[in-house]
Amino acid sequence: MNRQGFYVNIGQEVLKALKDEVTEIEYNRYIKHLTYDSKKSTGDLAIFYTPNALVVNWIKNRYKDKITYLFEVKNGSKVTVQITLKNSIEKRKSRKVAEIKQSSSLLNPSHSFDNFMVGGSNQFAYAAVKSASENPGKVYNPLFIYGGVGLGKTHLMQAAGNVLQNAGKVVIYTTVEQFLNDFIRHVRNKIMERFQEKYRKCDVLLIDDIQFLSNREGIQEEFFHTFEALKGTGKQIILTADKHPKKIGGLEARLQSRFEWGLVADIQPPELETKIAIIKKKCEINKVKLSEDIINYIATVIESNVREIEGILSKLHAYSQLMHVDIDLEFTKNVLKDQINENRENLTMDKITQVVAKDLNIKPSEIRSKGRSKNIVYARRISIYICRELTQNTMPQLAQYFGMKDHTAISHTIKKINNFIKDDEDFRVKIEELTNKITTSS
Repeated sequence: MNRQGFYVNIGQEVLKALKDEVTEIEYNRYIKHLTYDSKKSTGDLAIFYTPNALVVNWIKNRYKDKITYLFEVKNGSKVTVQITLKNSIEKRKSRKVAEIKQSSSLLNPSHSFDNFMVGGSNQFAYAAVKSASENPGKVYNPLFIYGGVGLGKTHLMQAAGNVLQNAGKVVIYTTVEQFLNDFIRHVRNKIMERFQEKYRKCDVLLIDDIQFLSNREGIQEEFFHTFEALKGTGKQIILTADKHPKKIGGLEARLQSRFEWGLVADIQPPELETKIAIIKKKCEINKVKLSEDIINYIATVIESNVREIEGILSKLHAYSQLMHVDIDLEFTKNVLKDQINENRENLTMDKITQVVAKDLNIKPSEIRSKGRSKNIVYARRISIYICRELTQNTMPQLAQYFGMKDHTAISHTIKKINNFIKDDEDFRVKIEELTNKITTSS
């Protein structure tokens, strides 16, 4: 008889012998439901399954020692007897997979590296995240990405998550708020081991808005240990925040230092060329047709929040369909008028003049002076045009601010500027660049 056959027989023999050791009622109520696992049992380990926890506890308390003794009699040596729920291992695995899928389901499949528009403002962060997705846990770990709202931090992070999940990695994406809520739920239910197993056994942990850990000592403590467990086993960690780790107040020094262990990369507001490319890409995805002048206009008037682009395109498309009109520049300006005004409430002529002066390397006071040198006149024209476009100031108010005779002088200047824009490509580009810089810094 081979060893496997021996284990099958010995398990059945022990159960048969046990029947003689208990009453008929106890046998039918409890022992009868024991199942011996001959495949997983060995000479040192005997595994029995029962259908419910009540039977497990009853047999463990009453007959585990007796079963161990019977095995020793039959086998000639001591064995470890394991009484467990039927399919308990599979159930635990299924629960873990379900939890992981639930977390991973938060990944947006449309976020990919292919549809992320790369420019000078985000090129470094893009390269770092892509590299981490190709060599998880080996380069740039942890990887900390920071920048303002709507600049693409989450897109990049989830692009890496999608790549790694498709490669078979266990990926968890969550926000700090969701992490905290999950933590509280597990603490209340006294099942912290499940929380720790979930977050410390994954291959990749992606956490958004890490700045919200500020001044939360309990969750910072738990996150620190999670971070240590993952980092210690070479698992990839990618974090995002709205500011550099050093500037996040209320953060423990040990966490701050660990966030800087790998690589810290920032994403800046996109420059004009990148915003134009983003708009064109979004138009392609959303099947919205816009002319070059409309695309350029939108690029110069929206703020740094790139998410705003999709909202604008949806708004234009909806208005066009409902009103049965084509989308032209005038239509675009009218549709976006309220939104643009709301975005620019904080814009002042002082701020515009300061940005123009700094860019053109002259003093703001020179722009508002009566100076007639070529560079001052050039800067003054640009400032007047942008102030007229981006603020609600009237022509008399513009005349007073720039030291001109009256509103007719401003009107005459605006006409000249419009002619320059049509005839001088460099002048038009400079106005677009400065308008973009002013709106993204507002």
